[in-house]
Amino acid sequence: MALLLSEADVKNILTMPVALEAVEDCFRRLADGSAQVHSRQRLHIPGKSYLHYMAAADAASGYLGLKMYTSAREGLRFLVPLFEAQSGDLVALIEADYLGQMRTGAASGVATRLMARADANTVGIIGTGLQARTQLVAIAAVRKIESVRAFSRSAEHREQFAKEMTEQLGLPVKAVGSAEEAVGDAPIVVTSTNSTDPVLEGRWLKPGMHINAIGANFPQKHELDGLAVRRCDIIAVDSREQSKIEAGDLIQMYGDDERRWDSVNELAQIVAGKIPGRANSNQITLFKSNGIATEDVVAAGRIYELARQRGMGRQIPLWEKDARSAEARGV
Repeated sequence: MALLLSEADVKNILTMPVALEAVEDCFRRLADGSAQVHSRQRLHIPGKSYLHYMAAADAASGYLGLKMYTSAREGLRFLVPLFEAQSGDLVALIEADYLGQMRTGAASGVATRLMARADANTVGIIGTGLQARTQLVAIAAVRKIESVRAFSRSAEHREQFAKEMTEQLGLPVKAVGSAEEAVGDAPIVVTSTNSTDPVLEGRWLKPGMHINAIGANFPQKHELDGLAVRRCDIIAVDSREQSKIEAGDLIQMYGDDERRWDSVNELAQIVAGKIPGRANSNQITLFKSNGIATEDVVAAGRIYELARQRGMGRQIPLWEKDARSAEARGV
């Protein structure tokens, strides 16, 4: 039997504190070698949808699984099949759109806690979609944020975002008329767009800023211009291997120059305390997030366990006849 958990179930279970703890644990496990991750792969039929898939194993919690989803003009559909590592049993099928939003926000929250200045209290955010919301929720959970400036190309969208997030966070979120105004002198900057061309220019950056760049995960896309990348003193990613495949912001700067890639840190090493997230208050730091399967699998394991404790979800029979037959055959 596998437990089917819907989007509604996930929303009832997965709070930001749970997501932050799960994602930080996933990076600790990557650092100590108890977790393994395979980078995202994509299949595409020209003129039709994409299939994206990525996998991870977490020895500490005893789960392994996949994050898989399709993207098409009609939208995106996300699913995490979660397996028990010891038995190989499929224990859960989890609808994973909200899970993905929360774990992406949580990764930026972890990076912000470790890489942003301790006194950082203002956020400038470019992009006001669903991912932008969980970015702010996570950042507000790790820093005492006093104000937010938000920009998107649609005035209607940014005004609605500002209204909703002001109510949700209980702090002033102001819609502004340009990306440069959103950035201003904010010590924390977030780019959360699907833009192919840069939305953050290096000439806007000021000493002490921390940037979470989460939007571009195709090699031909980049949210930061070349000067912005060059001005960053410390650059961290969730996976260097995956970044070489899809982090357009870095690929377009570093190409296949391994010496330059060696200067890019992995967030796991910062979480584990093996390298510092920032050495002084003047450094400009960057977390380039792509989203890795370990985040999904560790978070999915927490969701599954909490769902069982609360009696949530729906049991669905799978392979029961085959399993009995195999046992009878002594397989």
